[in-house]
Amino acid sequence: MPRSLTIVAIAASYFIFAILLNSVGTVILQSINSFDISKPQASVLEGFKDLSIAAVSFLVASFIPRIGYKAAMMGALVLVGVLCTLVPSIGSFWMIKLLFAGIGTAFALVKVSVYAIIGQLTNTTRGHSSLMNTIEGIFMLGVLSGYWIFSAFIDKNDASNPQWLTVYYLLALLIAVALLLVFLAPIEREPATHRQANLLSEFLSMLKLVYQPLVLIFVLSVFLYVLIEQGIGTWLPTFNQEVLGLPVHVSIQITSVFAVSLAVGRLLAGAVLRRVNWYPFLNVCLLLMAVLIVVSLPLAEKVPENSVTSVLHVPFAAMLFPLIGLLMAPIYPVLNSVMLSALPRYQHAPMTGLIVVFSALGGTTGSIITGLVFDKMGGQQAFFLSLIPIGLILITLFFFRRTSKSLETAATASSVTH
Repeated sequence: MPRSLTIVAIAASYFIFAILLNSVGTVILQSINSFDISKPQASVLEGFKDLSIAAVSFLVASFIPRIGYKAAMMGALVLVGVLCTLVPSIGSFWMIKLLFAGIGTAFALVKVSVYAIIGQLTNTTRGHSSLMNTIEGIFMLGVLSGYWIFSAFIDKNDASNPQWLTVYYLLALLIAVALLLVFLAPIEREPATHRQANLLSEFLSMLKLVYQPLVLIFVLSVFLYVLIEQGIGTWLPTFNQEVLGLPVHVSIQITSVFAVSLAVGRLLAGAVLRRVNWYPFLNVCLLLMAVLIVVSLPLAEKVPENSVTSVLHVPFAAMLFPLIGLLMAPIYPVLNSVMLSALPRYQHAPMTGLIVVFSALGGTTGSIITGLVFDKMGGQQAFFLSLIPIGLILITLFFFRRTSKSLETAATASSVTH
């Protein structure tokens, strides 16, 4: 029961942050409608979210074991709970910026804690990968729920109506439930024997990880992957409205296909990877992503006005492109699992800090670049640019595998010698 309760607590926390983090695409669209701002202005929300994630992860990831994972998670949930309660009453774009800065700060604490706790709950690489994919799959189910929760609060007759902000009262209630579960869960502290003599030593130990060739290649791969995922996920609701001409509430709801694809892809990947090697599997996923982009985007055409009133009437192209999530889904958790499994448990927190930092930087870069190109050249051209980082990931994966195999060979030779 204690282990199960801990898993439920971290899953619930991840679920609520999935809703909050990935609402940025919906909130960007609604901010454009409600606060009369431009796409480049709205795109800064991704920066407020991701740069706060990066800064907090960089500064405190190595210190979290001293604080305790339970205390870090509870503090994070209290912070976002308070901010969500304030948003509807203030109802301005600066408050939305503050909210996403708070969400980013809190998620940095939660993600580092959750990844470290997964290491405590598992004893094998296979067990670690299985639990990691399950938690990430639940995260994607949270993303899916978020699209429908937000769309339910949007006025179908007047998308600019600020009543959609009342959704944050519901989210504050869900946060309270997650907070209670974390409070009750028997989450262990990191053993003191694994800590450095002082905080500066722990911080420097995290920085030294980057100098390892395997880690350097890994964080570059993570940066490129998140650049693609956030660029698409953040701007897909706006793409659906402006390029395909769908109503706002349908544009948001149909984006849930992307979230479903990511969730299903991660859950299926756990079964597939028990039978096949991760490297050829990820290469096939990347190549099929490129094919889907090339095939689906030219099919995107504006529908006649008022011809679509629900998700049941959307054109084929609107359903096809979001299926890219099915192919990209396994990449992130598999890379994380391979990297973390190669490290001793006491290094999981600082390594997760680096993962969060480079994920955040990739997300901000992807969102801003996509938003700028979308504003200047259109949505199809913006999404076509995803082909560039896909090609770069194919290259980094090659070197990631080669470097990891070299380390495994050296470790095996060393164990035989001794």
